[in-house]
Amino acid sequence: MSGHSKWATTKHKKAVIDGRRAKLFAKLIKNIEVAARLGGPDLDGNPTLYDAVQKGRKSSLPNDNIERAIKRGSGVGADAVEYQTIMYEGYGPNGVAILIECLTDNKNRAAAEVRLAVSRNGGTMADPGSVSYQFGRKGVIVVAKTEGTDEDRILEAVLEVGIDDLEDRGEQFVLTTDPSAMVAVRTALQDAGIDYESADVEFVSSMPVQTDAETARKVIKLIDALEDSDDVQNVYSNFDMSAEVMAELEND
Repeated sequence: MSGHSKWATTKHKKAVIDGRRAKLFAKLIKNIEVAARLGGPDLDGNPTLYDAVQKGRKSSLPNDNIERAIKRGSGVGADAVEYQTIMYEGYGPNGVAILIECLTDNKNRAAAEVRLAVSRNGGTMADPGSVSYQFGRKGVIVVAKTEGTDEDRILEAVLEVGIDDLEDRGEQFVLTTDPSAMVAVRTALQDAGIDYESADVEFVSSMPVQTDAETARKVIKLIDALEDSDDVQNVYSNFDMSAEVMAELEND
């Protein structure tokens, strides 16, 4: 699950080490292909592609896969694929808002898989606009806490470019920016010698809802089912949880 949620970090770690690695790689490759198609194959001139490639590398995506994805995306080779982005809206258990971003070459297949996953896991589909109004596009940059990387150093590095928020997540710092400023913030961090784990433009809810452990489990089960679809690229939600609930879920 992408987005500003505390669960995203744990989800990503699990995906890298368990059987979901193949699906994670497929989604990363698709991101690279689309970025190369929209902005060209030059990493220096295409910041979206640069970030997609960096995300792939940080998730141990092999370089051969990255290079082939760039070639396919930029139209080199016979296996180039045309993808389209489709957004679906819905509600999960206890009315939690769900925004589903698909990247697909088959709209009918994507719609069927999304509807099936939602209906089977305690959710309902929603009309366009009934959920998305509470989500806004934000640049989200995740920086790991390491020796010498603290809040003061990060704030000093991004002072000239500015950020909307800096949140301490225990093992990480999460920087939120205007989407148009994300590349400048990421570059400022790099210039200051601060590495980042990920840099993405995501949909962040302005109306987060605290959930108990039981509801969180149900929502995560729904999100897992959605992410099992190859056509679903990202799932965003407004559910949030306390540190106590988070700890309980991590021990499941």
